[in-house]
Amino acid sequence: MSDYKPSPADIKALRERSGAGMLDVRNALVAAEGDTDAAFKALREAGIAKAAKLAGRETTEGKIGAYIHPGGQKGVLVEVRCNTDFVANSETMAVFVKDLLLQIVSSDNTRWVRIEDVPAEARDAELAIFREQAAQEGKSGPVVDKIAEGRLRKWYEEVVLLEQPYFRDEKLTVEVVRAGLSQETGENIVVARFASFTVGGS
Repeated sequence: MSDYKPSPADIKALRERSGAGMLDVRNALVAAEGDTDAAFKALREAGIAKAAKLAGRETTEGKIGAYIHPGGQKGVLVEVRCNTDFVANSETMAVFVKDLLLQIVSSDNTRWVRIEDVPAEARDAELAIFREQAAQEGKSGPVVDKIAEGRLRKWYEEVVLLEQPYFRDEKLTVEVVRAGLSQETGENIVVARFASFTVGGS
């Protein structure tokens, strides 16, 4: 068993970075013998695993947030669901909803919440473009498909909300932040839908 004892400052810093509880953070730091990146990775993986167990619970409560960008030229609505009104009305939920609004309004490319929402025709059209690009670059055979799949993954990071780098910490995705909130609250946190509006847009 490790003799390493994390300092209060290290615990505080990792709690702020991960959103995990104090005991979980302390145990992760001890297990990683002070390696904060390794401890953060372990906390993130544990958070996603715990959140996955909660994913089947029915979400009948939640919060709708609205944001109008200064100047009144662009606005966003987002709906986040959870299991209880206690979490729906919590400061933690309010902060998450506000951050989602800022995440969405800062990107003109966000079109879907999750990869499963992307229509097959949109995905296939992008893949065809990426394959053609790879072929024009002189690639052939399985290499073309590999390059196209890699570029599709990058495209998802642009157009799918949960796949995007989180604007407050680009080492995280929005999905990792959502899973961390699910772990923290013990509830199934679901980003249900969003809508963006731009003056003169369709």
